[in-house]
Amino acid sequence: MIDNPTMQDVLRHFYPQYLDSYTPTGCQAKAVRHILNCKTGAYGFNLSKCGTCGHIQYHNNSCRDRSCPMCQALSNEMWVDAQNESVLDIDYYHLVFTCPSELNPLIYCNQKALYSLFFHSVAETILELSGNPAYMGGTPGFISIMHTWGSTLSYHPHIHVISTSGGLDSDRNWRQKKEGFFLPGKAMAKLFKGKFLSGLKDLHEAGKLSYEGKASKYRNQYEYQELLNICYGKSWVTDIRESFAGAGTVMHYLGRYTHRIAISNNRILRMDEDTVTIRVKDYKSGGRWKELILDGREFVRRFLMHIPPKNFVRIRHYGLLSNHNKRDLIPICRNLIGCREFLRRFKKNDKVQAIKILYKKDVTVCPYCGGTVFYEVCSGRRFRKSSA
Repeated sequence: MIDNPTMQDVLRHFYPQYLDSYTPTGCQAKAVRHILNCKTGAYGFNLSKCGTCGHIQYHNNSCRDRSCPMCQALSNEMWVDAQNESVLDIDYYHLVFTCPSELNPLIYCNQKALYSLFFHSVAETILELSGNPAYMGGTPGFISIMHTWGSTLSYHPHIHVISTSGGLDSDRNWRQKKEGFFLPGKAMAKLFKGKFLSGLKDLHEAGKLSYEGKASKYRNQYEYQELLNICYGKSWVTDIRESFAGAGTVMHYLGRYTHRIAISNNRILRMDEDTVTIRVKDYKSGGRWKELILDGREFVRRFLMHIPPKNFVRIRHYGLLSNHNKRDLIPICRNLIGCREFLRRFKKNDKVQAIKILYKKDVTVCPYCGGTVFYEVCSGRRFRKSSA
């Protein structure tokens, strides 16, 4: 029995057993290889040396894989900090869009195509409804984040949206509904359903979908049509969660949802020869935490389901916050609503400064004598000398 194992420990023990029963995709195998070698020296190391007392320390490099539980904290903090440049000090809303579970097998074997359709359907729904003068009459700014997991690591693709409560109309006037949410929940769910299923039919008719595993039955046109009938007949879920006021709160929310992965190391409680015990949130019991015991191979299978496709972008910006718009339009919004500009806490890509501010640790100062520390970066047999 091992208490508080890491994902690296679990994969080292159970991944060979997983391979006896399953065949991972190229992206999944690559992610496992990265996690297994993370901070082991396989990706080189940093050698820090004090110029005064000569003290030397070795720091093994991380894998930087976006699915690795050991590599997200600093990247998350730096990304969230960069969003300060475009945040507005107004109310924001948190929305969640979900497809019916009947579509999960088809989405899983067509991840790149249907995840992209998911994003486009959500964005078009928000932009179309918010542009209607009956609701807001303007274009908001919002960030969409794709998650594919439930608390038990089940396959549950959904998109979190964090949106401004107001926006600009075509004449660049600020529009904001004074009371209540600016989009109607039922209309939003209905429009999202129509856009997603319309896009799904277009992909099917163009022969751009594959039908493997549990989705293989949809090669039969009658089974496929039955799936569409079921999905058209269901009420789709678009959850409008609590609003939150002010720039500080929205930055907190961004930090919670952006770089999250399927499971963090602190949720893995125990591991023995056959099983892995994890903490899960039971939403049927008011969100209480409980323990779940999984067969080791099943745990690995569930974890690998959430490795994103190659080059897939999980975080996307729309409306006022799109890369095309935000440089010109965010300053206009600030002037119209009279809110101040927020600045980054640390410079772009300056990890030394970020570590100093976030963790109160100056890595350029020797912990023994206070002298200046210099780094030699080793990658295989190649060395590059640099100052911290």
